Amino acid sequence: MTPLPNIETLDVAAEAPVLTLDGLADEPVIIESITLRKKDNQYYVHARSRDGVEGLAFTNGRASYYHPILNQLIIPCFIGKDARDLEQLLVDVYRHSSNYKMLGQALWCPVAWVELALLDLLGRTYGRSIATLLGGAVREGVRFYVASGRRDSTAQEEVAYLQSLVQKTGAHAVKFRVGGRMSANADASPGRTESLIQLAREKLGEGIDLHADANSSYDPPQAIEIGRRLEDVGAVYFEEPCPFDHLEDTKRVADALTIPVSGGEQESSQRRFRWMIANRGVDIVQPDIHYYGGLIRSTRVARMAAIMGMPTTVHISGGFGFVYMLIFASVTANIGAYQEYKRGIEERASWFEPVLETHDGSLSVPTGPGTGVADIRRFLDGTELIG
Repeated sequence: MTPLPNIETLDVAAEAPVLTLDGLADEPVIIESITLRKKDNQYYVHARSRDGVEGLAFTNGRASYYHPILNQLIIPCFIGKDARDLEQLLVDVYRHSSNYKMLGQALWCPVAWVELALLDLLGRTYGRSIATLLGGAVREGVRFYVASGRRDSTAQEEVAYLQSLVQKTGAHAVKFRVGGRMSANADASPGRTESLIQLAREKLGEGIDLHADANSSYDPPQAIEIGRRLEDVGAVYFEEPCPFDHLEDTKRVADALTIPVSGGEQESSQRRFRWMIANRGVDIVQPDIHYYGGLIRSTRVARMAAIMGMPTTVHISGGFGFVYMLIFASVTANIGAYQEYKRGIEERASWFEPVLETHDGSLSVPTGPGTGVADIRRFLDGTELIG
């Protein structure tokens, strides 16, 4: 077992600079405007520099109710500042207008949207991919799993749907939901979880890796029982078995099982991630790029996890979140075995230059400037301003 590190070692790894701007133009990149735009029920954050370069962030759907926080408390901290100082601005915005009092998704989602828009702007300013700005890609493709995200299906319906996704995408792994979601041990329907675990292995075969997501359904004894069932069928991943903020309970489950336990999707605190990592409260850390505040903060979590030999598999929220998952996975050496494949990627692959390609259960990563999306005007034209 890897010995527990000195806490200061984790802090040093987390706080080292993430952005790599060496050798790029030395002129300031002054942020002239940041606005929230909407079209067809999709919200975008649009940034523009004084030099007229634009950047775009795809939000995760929560802007419809977080937009006052974004417009009133987050954006003002960035206007007129140098985008090259983005890492310091992420520190400043936490203190700005006592924003720290809102610690959680209500704070970090809006911060993430601004960060992602500014990273896109910087990439387009310098003609570099975001991956390059974050230190450089270490892989050209990302292996993925497919998932349905349902609990209203029977075990038979769920497995049949997962089989169709595997056939359509060529994935080598699937994820299904177990339990009832924050349900105090209740199943979504009687006997569904036990039947689903067994049926998934029987019908999908030994060549498909199985992931299970409990969404905080269980106390430790029940989580361990379900975990044993997953171990019996050779599953490779057990996500959020206990309520997400019950860190000690999750550690009890992780300690008892051989199947890797993941957690952190709802987390907003670097210190709590540090606790999870230092105490091996999970086997796989799982920040959400939106919920946790962006790519830079998520990279800091991955650096701490790497010291412990733990992988980081980001959670992605929102249909467009796959863009940021691919970028993160491309630059993170200690990435998990599989990342989530979002429905609709195949239609959106042509947005990118070069076009994203799927091959043998792997998706290529963006390499063009910024996010790699070739024409951001296609999203901005016809939008309305959300003030």
